[in-house]
Amino acid sequence: MSFNRYTLVVSCVAASSLLIALALDPRRLDAAGRWAALYGGALAALNAVGAYGLVLWSDGRATNVFLRTILWGTLGRMATLLLGVTVGILALGLPRVPLIVSLLSYFLLFLVMQITILHRRAPVAPREAR
Repeated sequence: MSFNRYTLVVSCVAASSLLIALALDPRRLDAAGRWAALYGGALAALNAVGAYGLVLWSDGRATNVFLRTILWGTLGRMATLLLGVTVGILALGLPRVPLIVSLLSYFLLFLVMQITILHRRAPVAPREAR
């Protein structure tokens, strides 16, 4: 799957699921809680797109380049998420629980989606004749 298509899929999944969740029970969260859920979903979506971009960029390169890209990229993305959560809570004053629940839920959803997509595109090694 191309980077642009993956970005579109992640954006559509995040937007549609947030709209459905908020439409089903709009009174469950106040305005600040809705903003926190939106912010957490956006952080998770940006993280997922960044991760997929790093995997696509490093695909086909030397193994050490691939591993460095994935490991340092993961460290950078996690630091960015921590900074984003800190900014959301301390600077923007967003409620903690909706932000964290949204972020972790979407993180897990996008992780499963990314693993599934990457597993499908991985080449299968031929079996040896016995």
